[in-house]
Amino acid sequence: MSEAGTHVEEVQGLYGPFHFPELLLQKIWAEQSFNRQDLRTESGEPIKLIKAGRWNRRGGPDFQQAEIEIGGEVHHGHVELHLYEHDWRTHQHVSDSAYDDVVLHVVLFPGRQKTSRGAGGRHIPILVLLPHLWHDLEEYAADAAVSAIAQWPADLVAQVWLELSPSECRSRILAEARGRWRGKVHYARQRIKKLGWQSACHHNALEILGYRFNRTPMLAVATAWPLPEWTNGRVDLEQVWLSQTERWHLAAVRPANHPRRRLAAYAAWIQTGGDWPERLRTAGEKWPPISDNLAPGSDIAELRRGLAMKHQWQTVMEYLGAAPAIARPRADNLWGDGLLPLLAAAGFLEEATAFLWWYAGWPGDQAARLAQAAKLAGIADGRRNPLAWGHVQGLIGQQLAVAAPPGRGT
Repeated sequence: MSEAGTHVEEVQGLYGPFHFPELLLQKIWAEQSFNRQDLRTESGEPIKLIKAGRWNRRGGPDFQQAEIEIGGEVHHGHVELHLYEHDWRTHQHVSDSAYDDVVLHVVLFPGRQKTSRGAGGRHIPILVLLPHLWHDLEEYAADAAVSAIAQWPADLVAQVWLELSPSECRSRILAEARGRWRGKVHYARQRIKKLGWQSACHHNALEILGYRFNRTPMLAVATAWPLPEWTNGRVDLEQVWLSQTERWHLAAVRPANHPRRRLAAYAAWIQTGGDWPERLRTAGEKWPPISDNLAPGSDIAELRRGLAMKHQWQTVMEYLGAAPAIARPRADNLWGDGLLPLLAAAGFLEEATAFLWWYAGWPGDQAARLAQAAKLAGIADGRRNPLAWGHVQGLIGQQLAVAAPPGRGT
């Protein structure tokens, strides 16, 4: 990996500045976590990614042995990534022979240059990645942090909470969960603004069904096969599967979460629910409004009974056509990460009502260590106060505020 891989940019986010490291940009390229359709160089030439290249963790270009079609001509060589085009000159790559075979310069932010200059005055095409990203930069950064947090030992995640009194702990978890909720509604609103209501719902559902390892190819599927293609019966699941052959991650995926099964489940959902985003809008508009009287000491079990949550959950999922095609606990993730934030973002469900349902919801398919941490810290006791979606989200929110896991001490 080149020295540029250590570059970190401070970007203004929803609640203030956050850091976006160049290493994360490299991860996005490695996973092809962006819309690969209609890519063009800054000079206007179409780009087709045949092979993104092998991620180089040592010196030299970031990705080697890439195969990329630019302007109808196939190029074999390396790909270098930077946050800004001028970083190419800052790091003096033009005079470094290791970069002589770079065929594409990928940058995050747009600049003034149409090409970068290589050795002997060679023009290297530039691809600006920002317009093609699936998410806001802040959402990419948060997702990467959440993936890292999921690997921390449960006792380290719980450590900060064990230092608080029970009342302080309950207040803090609720406050952190509210922050996570506002972020999810913000991201949903941005997706709706960019894609429209129907497409935003379609993308969100397939992404969630992709689980952690296959979110990116599922988003590519959502783009290539819009919802009307599914509702009109024009989607060949075998063709969909083969379209992402080189991008599916199967090694760490349980049989029940295999992307073939998830695609078949979504097809079954559409067969029953048809244009389910329209049904979701109707369900949101008919949802009884409830004031957000959630207090730090609220009894989750009692709250769920008062909301008739089990009945309402089942009613909505059946109306959408999602039940029984999408089984729990992944259906709970669809509820918490997808349906409720989308409804609130679009204004089809009053946000205070949506938050109450979101916080008290079932925890879904979460990293086991997060659930263990919640129990260790006494946030959830499994009886009067069972583990809820808001508890897990509050834990994540608190850990996102720190740059590294807390130490064990010496």
